[in-house]
Amino acid sequence: MIMRTRSVLTNLGLWVAALGVAGAAPAAAKPGVPVALSDSLLNQTVDWVRSFFQAEPGSNSAGHYAAAGLLFVAAVLLRRAITHVIFAWLKRLAAKTTSTLDDKLLPALETPVAWLVFVFLAFAGLEVLVLPPAVEVWIGQAFDVIWVAVLFWGLLRALNAVVDHLAERDVQRGMGLTHFVPLIKKTLAVVFIVMAALTVAQRLGVQVGAFIAGLGIGGLAFALAAQETIANFFGSLVVVMDRPFRVGEFVRIADYEGTVEDIGLRSTKLRTPARALVVIPNKAVAAETVTNYSRMPQRRVEQKIGLTYATSPAQMEAILEDIRGILRGDPEVHQEFLAVYFTGYGDSSLDIQIIYFAANPDWRKHMELRERVNLRIMRAVAARGLSFAFPTQTLHVEDDVARKLAGVKPAALGS
Repeated sequence: MIMRTRSVLTNLGLWVAALGVAGAAPAAAKPGVPVALSDSLLNQTVDWVRSFFQAEPGSNSAGHYAAAGLLFVAAVLLRRAITHVIFAWLKRLAAKTTSTLDDKLLPALETPVAWLVFVFLAFAGLEVLVLPPAVEVWIGQAFDVIWVAVLFWGLLRALNAVVDHLAERDVQRGMGLTHFVPLIKKTLAVVFIVMAALTVAQRLGVQVGAFIAGLGIGGLAFALAAQETIANFFGSLVVVMDRPFRVGEFVRIADYEGTVEDIGLRSTKLRTPARALVVIPNKAVAAETVTNYSRMPQRRVEQKIGLTYATSPAQMEAILEDIRGILRGDPEVHQEFLAVYFTGYGDSSLDIQIIYFAANPDWRKHMELRERVNLRIMRAVAARGLSFAFPTQTLHVEDDVARKLAGVKPAALGS
């Protein structure tokens, strides 16, 4: 069903493109008549209709009026058929597909396609009639303006539908593309209006080269005056395209850490753990290294505990197994990697290194897991009759030195 819908859309697009290319094909068959009407699909249609109704050139006859009237009626009926039959059928097919793009694209193209067909057949009906050369030139110019306007209008509606589809998909990702939708649509509208105006002017014989050169110089001056704003705007585009983070994630950008609250056109806002709001220009965001803590698959926990030197080897082996059992028995500890080892002799303790990963990277969940594991280790140490070491020093002094320090003579000690 999806392939059938794509095939219909492809054929429809090729038909519209063929009309547009044919309408823009340059020729010189009729001096003084715009090139859009010379040796084009419109003229070919007009010639075929005249031949079918035996409407010979020279003066209007019953065949001319019958052909023109038939084309006008066909324009109205076919426009309604496109709206109420063809696109209604296409919409039913699109409703059965998994994608929502075609559900937005078809309504956007429905009206422009219908008007393209109407304009083509209506002007073909006018061209069938034998008209004065000045009127024929005016009709050709009107056809150029209306045809180009409707064509660019349809393309603009189609692109806006694509933008809306991308923004809708991006809402669930929290990337902030919705902030760009109004600007993108306005930019597309300006670009298409300028392109349509230049296309019409070129086809009407106006030299637009100087105007385009002037736009280039003006654009350069504008870019120099607003380079910071433009840099931030392109930085925001980089953030949206590259997707290093989204709203709600905890990240580190440059020297700032916090939760992303908003991704705007000019800046990105972070809420720090101290509840302060940090606003970072998107130009800096695009240039700095971004660390996204929310996208860690697990969160690493590494700590060291020390037992007193009174701990025997058998007790050390037993407590190591107890700690390993605690980690293996907790469902929130990632079981792929566990490390519990007696690593060395400290200044005042026998050191045990403990390394594991929290299965849930959420900061609060990981802190709850650490608390739970630490309490269980404390109970296991107490159950074994062991003690945690704390920084202490023992000073061993010889007897003679001890007596001197105490200020007692040896004889007195012996009496």
